[in-house]
This record gives sequence, C-alpha cells and structure tokens, in this order.
Amino acid sequence: MYLYTWLARLPSGWLHFLLCLLWLMIGLGLRLTNLTAKPPWTDEFSTLVFSLGNSFLGVPLDQAIAPDILLQPLQPQPGASIQDVWTHLSHETNHPPLYFVLAHWWMQLFPTQAGLVSLWGARSLAVFFGAVSIPAIYALGWLTFRSRLVGHLAAAMMAVSPYGIFLAQEARHYTLAILWVIASLACLVIATRHIKNRTQLPISIALSWVGINALGIATHYFFTLTLCAETVALIFLAWQQHKSGKIFLPLSPPWVRIYAAAGGTFVAGIVWLPVFLQNNYGDQLTEWIQQPRVGFAWLSPIFQAFAAWLTMIYLLPVEAPQLAIVIASGLVMLMFLIWAAPILVRGIKVQLQQPNNRLLTQMLIGVVLGAIALFFIFTYFFGIDLTRGARYNFVYFPAVIVLVGASLAVCWDSPKLLKGITGKKAVILIWLMGFISAVTVICNFGYQKYYRPDLFVQLIQQTSKVPILIATTQITHVQIGEMLGVAREFKMQNSNSLNPLFLLAHQDKNPNTATKILENNLKTLSQPFDLWLVNFHAPITEEVKKCVAHDPSLPAVNGYEYKVYHCGKS
Repeated sequence: MYLYTWLARLPSGWLHFLLCLLWLMIGLGLRLTNLTAKPPWTDEFSTLVFSLGNSFLGVPLDQAIAPDILLQPLQPQPGASIQDVWTHLSHETNHPPLYFVLAHWWMQLFPTQAGLVSLWGARSLAVFFGAVSIPAIYALGWLTFRSRLVGHLAAAMMAVSPYGIFLAQEARHYTLAILWVIASLACLVIATRHIKNRTQLPISIALSWVGINALGIATHYFFTLTLCAETVALIFLAWQQHKSGKIFLPLSPPWVRIYAAAGGTFVAGIVWLPVFLQNNYGDQLTEWIQQPRVGFAWLSPIFQAFAAWLTMIYLLPVEAPQLAIVIASGLVMLMFLIWAAPILVRGIKVQLQQPNNRLLTQMLIGVVLGAIALFFIFTYFFGIDLTRGARYNFVYFPAVIVLVGASLAVCWDSPKLLKGITGKKAVILIWLMGFISAVTVICNFGYQKYYRPDLFVQLIQQTSKVPILIATTQITHVQIGEMLGVAREFKMQNSNSLNPLFLLAHQDKNPNTATKILENNLKTLSQPFDLWLVNFHAPITEEVKKCVAHDPSLPAVNGYEYKVYHCGKS
C-alpha cells in the first residue's frame, strides 16, 4: 500500500523511467541466468576464434593431436590486433567484421578460463546488446504510436521474449543487429510521418538512416533483408497514397531525401560485395540451408516459420526429456494460441481504425509481411531455406514486438474481453506466459543447442576404459568447431584419464581420402584404444573392421552421430 501511494505521487516522467528500468532489470536478469550452462556450439566457436584474432587454419589436420593443440585457437594471444581479426574473418568465413571487432575489445576485459577465452565474457556482450534492445523497443513503440503504454508493453514483451533471450545467450552478433533494425525502423517511422504530412525529411534523419543502415550491414549481411522489407513498406505507402486519391509526387520533398538515403545505403552495402564474393568458404558454410526437398519436405518451411513466429512471444518445454511434458506443453501452447490470437488480432484491427495510427500500423505490418515474403521467396524459388535458421528472423523481430505492444495496449484499455476476464488481466496473463517461456529457454527446455558436447563427453567417459581416438571428417571450420566443443569439455572437466586424441581427416571430393588418412593414423597408435568415429562421412577402412564394434544401442547425442570400436586387447 505504501509503495502504491509512493508511486502515485511520483511525477509521470519518473514513473515511466522506473517502469523502463524494471523491464530492463527483468530482461537483464533473465539473460544472465544460466549464461554458461549450455556449452558453446560451432557458430559460437567462430565468434570466439575470430574475435580473438586467431585462425582455424593453424589446427593440424590428418594427424592425431592432443586436446591442448586442438584448443589453441581459443587461447588469447597478447599480440593479436584488429587487423588479425579482419584478416582471418575475411578469408575463412562469410561475415562482416563489426561485431567481431567489438567482441575483440570486450573479451579482453575478462580473465581466461583454464587458459581459454572466457565463455561468460563472450556471451555477455550479446546479453548487453540484448538488454539495450529493451529500452530501445520502448522508444520505438512510443515514437510509432505516440503512446507510452505501447512503449512499455513492447518493452515488457521484449524483456521476456523467449526468442530474444535465445539470441542474447549466444556469443553471436544477432542482438547487435536487432538494435540496428530498431534504429532503422525508427528512421522509417519518421520518414513515414513526413510523407503523410508532405513535409521535408530533415537531412540529419536521412544521414542518420544511412549511417545506421551501414552499421547494420557491417554487422550482418542479412540486415539487407530488413532494408528490402522497408522498401516494400514504402512502395506500399506510395500505392496507398495513390489509391486514396492523393497525388503521388515522386520528387516531392520527403521522397527526394528518402531516395538519397537509399542511395547512400546502397553504396554502404555494395562496398562489402567484393569481400563477400572473394570468400571461398561461403557455399560450404551455407550448405545446410540449401538442402533439396521431396514430398512433405516442401511443407516444412511453413511449419518452421510458424514455430519461429510463436517463439517470439511464448514457448513451453517442448524439448524436455520427458514425453509427457512435451505433449502437455504442446497442448497448452495450442490452447493459449487459440485464446490469445483473437485478442492480438482484435488489437491490431482497432489500431488500423485509428486515424492517427492507421498509416504507421500498416507500415509495420508491411515490414513484417515483406520480410516473411522474402524468406519464402528465397526458400521456394532460390532453394535457400532461411526458415531453417530461426535466428534469421531478427530482421523483422522488433516490428513484431512493437505490433504486439500496440495490440496489448488496446487490450489493456478494454474493460472486458471475455467472461470474467478484463483487458488488464488478459495482458498480465500473456506477459506471464512470456515469463514462463523465458524460464523455459534459460533452463534449456526450449531452443536447445544443436550440439551437446557435454553429454557426449559423459557418454565417452561411461563407455571407454582405455585411451581414445576421436576421428571426424573435416571440410570447413564447422567440423573443427564440433571437435573444439568436445575438447573443451574434456579440459573444463579436467578429465584426461582417457588420454583423448583427435583426428580431423580432411575430405575433398574423393571420399576415400579421409578413409586413407584414418587408416594411416590407426597403424601408428598403440593398442588397446577405443575409436570414436564422430560425424565421419567417409567409407570405413579395413583397419577399423579389424576392431570390435561397441553396443549399437548407446544413446543418441545432439550434433554427434557416432560409432564406437574397440581396437586391440584390453
């Protein structure tokens, strides 16, 4: 009661500030919880290695090596510089450098962990940008709808979004890219108002828009999908003006500077084209989203996209180990969708009926639908299934959250929605579902890692009683990252009793190349030992067939397809 009285006496400015601070603290606390509980996966190893200014090319191939040798790319080097970051990044991967440069400076603030780069330090940078997106989305909601309520509800949903937390707990560049998306959308909102009012777009906004877009492209090339979606929204806006009977003047004051901003953005983006084209690893690193489809696989992108849309708002433990929990979670999610969807749709319809909000609501919807359309165009017409990577939805995620905030604001002001449920209660229930969903992600019951080296190392320790050789076929640094995860787990657990060795057999177009490399290495090892063929995509050598295969009923482990052989007498 005293707290309520004290808050009621506060000036409105302070009250809004404290509410923003509350959403920020909730979002930051959730993102920091269990931050290192999940092991890093291959993409995160790319961030760690390149941000340190190190390279994957120094890892010895085609020979058995100890874990400490394999882990050298994760060791900070005192002399590493920004130049090293850019050199290795531009030659070994297909990403622009901005986030990696920032991570290079950031990770220097944290002590090493067992001689390796701090995982907490690396992931905390993504957490920082993810937390900043909470007040940023508040500002975008207020700017778009001139409503602090919309801003607060958008910030509240961003704070607990399971999708947002999933991205923030990975040492990757997506949370920084989300900030640039928010900033670019803010410029689009301002430009839309000037188009509506037929007034000149300030040159400072046009220049800021170009700078923001340039930074966005320098963070992730898929930021260009956001720009394409914004272009779709602007074309729709021009068509709406023409349809409504207003004369569309393509050289009127606001449009000229919008064209200039578009031109500047094009120049800022085209400078990266030579870097992108000279990279020899691009096709190999993106093969996983270029898989052929047959039969029902043609429908999978639709379901993948729909699942990603839901997780922007809520996600229950559908990846729990107990089947009963999975089924119950799926049923509850379905019932919640049936209940919440009409409420959210109704809120959007009301916003579309408001003269002051109609145009900007249409603009945000245009951005979302334009981005989704681009995803499906790439998927079905170019054979690049962008829906397989939920993280790529960052390109329109902020627009979705603002629309949800705008819809919930209508709900909040509704005295009664359903029998016995007021609008405020409905909003609280939706937010609580988001909070539970956030806990689901941080407890690893949703958005689980693709790779579980922690479970794989436990399995090795339970199965093998003699020294081991872990062999895999290597094409790019992705396979090195898979083995780095295993080697790091051995080091973190300080478990060297099995004297593990690693063999990265480079595989070219001739599949027998890796087979021969494995055979040559097996002849040099002292027996007895256990051979673990992990993600080994080559014919089995005759030397392996001389060994005794282990029980094939061993459990499966995410990311590690394996076969175990015992070689020599125990």
